Amino acid sequence: MWRRLEIGLALLLAAAIGIAVWLARRTPQPPEIDHRKSTLLSGPYGSRAVYDVLVQLGRPVQRRRTSLADFTAEIREPALLVELNPPEVLDLAELDEVAYYVQRGGAVLSAGWGGGITSCAGWELEPSGFVRESVYVVPPPGGPVLPRSARVLKRKRPSGIFGEKLSALAKESITPTTSCDSLVAVRSETLLVSTTKLPVALRLWYERGGSITLVADAGWFANRTWRDTDVPLVALPWFDSPRGRPGHVVLDEYHQGFQDEDQATWDLVWGWLRSSPVGWAILQLLAIALVWLAVHAVRFGPALSVIQRRRRSPLEHLEALGAGLESAGATETAVQRLTAGLRRRLSRTGSVYTDEKQIKAWLETLELAMRDPKGRAAVKRLRRLMNERNGGDAQVLAAAQTVEDVWEQLHPPTARARF
Repeated sequence: MWRRLEIGLALLLAAAIGIAVWLARRTPQPPEIDHRKSTLLSGPYGSRAVYDVLVQLGRPVQRRRTSLADFTAEIREPALLVELNPPEVLDLAELDEVAYYVQRGGAVLSAGWGGGITSCAGWELEPSGFVRESVYVVPPPGGPVLPRSARVLKRKRPSGIFGEKLSALAKESITPTTSCDSLVAVRSETLLVSTTKLPVALRLWYERGGSITLVADAGWFANRTWRDTDVPLVALPWFDSPRGRPGHVVLDEYHQGFQDEDQATWDLVWGWLRSSPVGWAILQLLAIALVWLAVHAVRFGPALSVIQRRRRSPLEHLEALGAGLESAGATETAVQRLTAGLRRRLSRTGSVYTDEKQIKAWLETLELAMRDPKGRAAVKRLRRLMNERNGGDAQVLAAAQTVEDVWEQLHPPTARARF
């Protein structure tokens, strides 16, 4: 009965959870919009498409989730550092490292503010605040039609090397180093220009072959843009390493907010579980499994009866002893041991008589002390078996049964508890 009740409760609870999940799925929920241009995000505003295209083209790609403070020491081959408008600004030590990397011949691709790299290179975005309207972009000769650009590039005003994007650093009274001041381009190359004659994509060249490619609109690297427009045809050459050779591409995910690799993986898995129908099915199965474990972990109703194991009674021990001695052929010894065992159990002190004369004297005394005629007859029969010689197996069996009769006469059996 209780088993049926447990199964019924588990099925009822599972049905309730299923209905609750179904109602939650039917309720319209506002989508979670993440505008970060991270290659770990597959939403419309993420940049997972950039990573997938580079991998399909056979380019070695690395998603970096550590600081850029030791970037130059860790990169030993020609590489391209990509900063897709991260929400976190590079600190002064990281900007110094990037500037030193470019001066040694490294290449950098900066989209939007680039975490401060655009300002460090001496350029700024126009407009710097909220974008109200975009500008048309002049496509390259014979190139595809490109979407509008939300911003354009403009030479930075002489009000400070870090511009408006790094105003937070200025509030902390941090004195900028001269690394950006020494970053002077030897020539510039306009890659794309707007109809207003302002550059949309610009490449700056430095001594020893270093370069910084600036792209005004970071939205050009979004998944939706790479899927619905021809921007990849124009943007893929921007991912070339120094001196135009295809090399290692380093995508900065540290300043996109994915500093902890384990936490980032867990966030992606949790987001997939909540947004995918298969993920919702897995969550429902896990919930049902947890409920099933919770139901079976608690016992309902009274405790179940179990089989009780009783220890052997003294008489059973005597019978086992008689059987062992009988199989050994020691008939007289078996009868004597059976009688001595009865004497030990009846004694208050547990003393044992090993001498045959003492045992016979004790039997005479026991016969006189017995009040029941059946008891006296049993003791007399045991005395007769003690005096017999070479009675064989029948003598031992009779002695064991007689010892049992004497014990029962002195200790009447009590009613056993019913199970």
